[in-house]
Amino acid sequence: MTNYHDPVLLKASVDGLNLKGDDVVVDVTFGGGGHSREIIKRLGDKGKLYGFDQDEDAVKNSLEDERFVLVRHNFRYLKNYLKMYNAIPVDAVLADLGVSSHQFDEGERGFSIRFDGPLDMRMNVNAKLTAKKVVNEYDEENLLRIFRVYGEIKNAWKLVQEIIKARTLAEINTTQELCDVAQACVPGKMRNKYLAQVFQALRIEVNDEMGALRSLLEQCYEVIKPGGRLVVITYHSLEDRMVKNFIKNGKIDGELEKDFYGNPLLKFKAVNRKPIVATAEELQENNRARSAKLRIAERLENRD
Repeated sequence: MTNYHDPVLLKASVDGLNLKGDDVVVDVTFGGGGHSREIIKRLGDKGKLYGFDQDEDAVKNSLEDERFVLVRHNFRYLKNYLKMYNAIPVDAVLADLGVSSHQFDEGERGFSIRFDGPLDMRMNVNAKLTAKKVVNEYDEENLLRIFRVYGEIKNAWKLVQEIIKARTLAEINTTQELCDVAQACVPGKMRNKYLAQVFQALRIEVNDEMGALRSLLEQCYEVIKPGGRLVVITYHSLEDRMVKNFIKNGKIDGELEKDFYGNPLLKFKAVNRKPIVATAEELQENNRARSAKLRIAERLENRD
């Protein structure tokens, strides 16, 4: 196993799965296997754990346990692969969203603002779209869209103008070159936070993270059995808002649906009203936990 990732909110999230010995569980963001290792400890001999991860680096961390299956694909294909393994319905699904500490701590994948590397940011190294392509080829309108929506950057227009100006002189190829271009737009002493927002926006676009999360949430109702648990750890407001809306309204967008008699058509009920956040002790050990929010929901009975 590589020193890949320190799992965030480990005990709270696995406790939230409400596991029983022979449960079938899915960790849709396997990564370094930290959450999965804790889950497998709590399963009996007949329990089963499926881990999803499209990152080739995660394969090195696979568990040597006959109860574990690593599915090397994006979690947006959750239902297809669980169906292939004849694993539906499952008892619980865990999702720890965002980027692993391993990916932040080395430069060659292009996720880090601290270490120079190619402007890549692909979770799936075989995917065609890279951050380099976005930065150098997207038009002004689309660059504005991703930095305003995915990065929540207030001076996105200024940033886009700087990028367009720089790329007309020379292609922007590395993370350091992008940081240098963005430096002129940093407000006050907010450099690290600002650059993190820039990189977040590009990463979400490159990996279609919002689309994948939407697909995951919509499939969870179909794969989790009534009474089963959905546990999600988010790291930015876009993710958290989507998860919160889904749990609260049974859908990601729009008004709460009701049946003919006016009863709400909910798919899950929140187990914790407010999101669970990291303790002071965990924050000292894991800086990534600072922005983490944990939401736990229980799958309701079928509506038909």
